[in-house]
Amino acid sequence: MAIPESFIQELKLRNDITEVISTYVSLKKRGRNMVGLCPFHGEKTPSFNIYTETDSFYCFGCGASGDVISFIMKIENLDYVEAVKYLAQRAGLDMPEDGYDDSLSRLRKRVYEANREAARFYYKTLISENGRAGLDYFRSRMLADSTIRHFGLGFADDNWSSLCKHLKSKGFKDSELVAANLAVQRRNGKGIYDRFTNRVMFPIIDLRGNVIAFGGRIMTDQKPKYLNTSDTPVFKKSENLFSLNNAKNSGSRTLILCEGYMDVIAVNQAGFQNAVATLGTALTTEQAVLMKRYADEVIICYDADEAGQKATARAIPLLRNAGLNIRVLNIPNGKDPDEFIKSKGVDGPAAFRDIIEKSGNDVEYRLQKLKGEYNTETSEGMVGFLNAATRLIATISGEVERDVYTSKICKEFGVDKEAFKRQVNSNIRRKNRDNSKKEFREIRDNMAGRGDKFNTEHQKKPRSSSAEEKLIVYLVKHQDSAGYISKRLKPEDFQNSLMRRYYEYFTERINNGYEPANNITADFTEDERNYYYKMVNGRVSVPETKNALDEYIDLILDESQKAKIGNSSDMSNDDMLNRLNKLREKKG
Repeated sequence: MAIPESFIQELKLRNDITEVISTYVSLKKRGRNMVGLCPFHGEKTPSFNIYTETDSFYCFGCGASGDVISFIMKIENLDYVEAVKYLAQRAGLDMPEDGYDDSLSRLRKRVYEANREAARFYYKTLISENGRAGLDYFRSRMLADSTIRHFGLGFADDNWSSLCKHLKSKGFKDSELVAANLAVQRRNGKGIYDRFTNRVMFPIIDLRGNVIAFGGRIMTDQKPKYLNTSDTPVFKKSENLFSLNNAKNSGSRTLILCEGYMDVIAVNQAGFQNAVATLGTALTTEQAVLMKRYADEVIICYDADEAGQKATARAIPLLRNAGLNIRVLNIPNGKDPDEFIKSKGVDGPAAFRDIIEKSGNDVEYRLQKLKGEYNTETSEGMVGFLNAATRLIATISGEVERDVYTSKICKEFGVDKEAFKRQVNSNIRRKNRDNSKKEFREIRDNMAGRGDKFNTEHQKKPRSSSAEEKLIVYLVKHQDSAGYISKRLKPEDFQNSLMRRYYEYFTERINNGYEPANNITADFTEDERNYYYKMVNGRVSVPETKNALDEYIDLILDESQKAKIGNSSDMSNDDMLNRLNKLREKKG
């Protein structure tokens, strides 16, 4: 059973969507709606809208949409029941005692508990005789015992069943351990075995203090060097950061972005608690947006090797698009942060702070890289560099910042500033035109449903699907028309299966006296509700007249008849003639 309808209605009344979202997003009024920068993807122009009329949100940039419950689910990484509990607590409401399905919440709870118990087990193994190899490794990396305890580091021994036996003795089921990705199902389906063996272990902890995943590093040259938890009911690699739970409490609005776990730990041990790292993947848009919630500036502290430089180049636009200021650390002699700090002995922390203070921003870093690509001692090389520099300067949004770098470059190379600025401005205009065309195409295609990988039936039958979508929007906005529509249209008249499901669902709710979309977050998947909110919040333009409604119904019936004739191999001759005559009457 679902959570009682009346409770959800009261919950939404007590948790105004604008008020809740404004604690995460800076909003401005635009007409009857509110707009802001989307918290789910990086953007500079606000495309995130709150529709007060429908108590919903929709982002034209990434397509995220829903009601206040789905917003909390997405931004706090909660399931439906957990999000309802979160909002109930916020509003001072007591949850119903029973009568609703919380199976996913219970599974997530068990995964959290299994991870926590696994972290304890790995730590106890590390400080036992079985963990000698792991402890020796950490000490060879000059980690203090206090640091090992602070990060909850551990060791998975070389027995393929140690953790499974321990967790099963604590009452955990095989299915729960597989769901947590702590164990792997045997190919023959008989039993499970440990996912991590003979590795030092790094627990990954979320912002609420839950152990959500693990990273395991092998101590030899075997591959893969790192093995990470795959996505689970409580964890997505692309949406989390290692040690953000520590960094958010550092008191700093600056984050140091490192390449790996050991770099973060070494930097933290040196006194810099504001260090984080990605989780075995390149930096993602989601991670950049997450960092923006806790920082104004990011210092990129990647290795100086080719892979590190490529990662830096890729990270810069993601961080800039998220609205973050960027600096790039240049560690002497190509060392990584861990090596550099250790090489300086007791002076390591002070030396690291010194290079942080001397670090340049991302524009200076990229200009320096450009200089290395051109021989500016030659005329051809200088022209190549200056052309590339104008393109780089054109990517800077702030006019004052552009002017500062324009002046520096022109002074250094003896170039006329006005000529340089003209070329920069030309690049800006070209970039703006290209961006405007791209944004227009994306919005147009989004609104028209082109390239929609979810509702592919729309492309196959665009005429009937468009009419069905308009009818659904009309039905939701004009609930008193439900009886009239039901008399003329049956669910089987719908060609698009998703629209048919919406029609059945909303009609039943209206007939039972419920608000049509009040419980849509519980009753539909994320893709299904995103599609619905895309329809009602702008994609589908619906003339709100009785004539328009009749046109939608006629078109749907017309397409339904055509489809039936197209699948008429089992029809009698009389039935076939009957349907053809009906079609002729409509056209006449």
